[in-house]
Amino acid sequence: MKKSKDKKSKKSKIGPAKKTKRPIQLASPSQIVGSDLDDVTPIVQFLEDFRNMVDPRAQHKSKLISIKIPEPLLAAFKFKATQEKTPYQTMIKKLMVEWLERGRPLSRGHPPG
Repeated sequence: MKKSKDKKSKKSKIGPAKKTKRPIQLASPSQIVGSDLDDVTPIVQFLEDFRNMVDPRAQHKSKLISIKIPEPLLAAFKFKATQEKTPYQTMIKKLMVEWLERGRPLSRGHPPG
């Protein structure tokens, strides 16, 4: 005699949803007051890009860019990245992410910290 399989009695192989902390991008009162609120499209696009950037489920494409950097700055940066045992382009990406997550501009003439 065949056993009937009840669909409701099967245990799902999919576990409980993992709770993921969602990033929050904060704006200072001066950023809000000084902004043009007639068109919020750029703000919404920034927030969506930021959320996608830190979402571990998102598939990210890389975009090839070209920038001019003074040779002494690039040489010093490469040296420091080598000391950290990190490829310099990876270090640039890490610094970009840290800067965006910090939510405030860097001080001019002073290193972050």
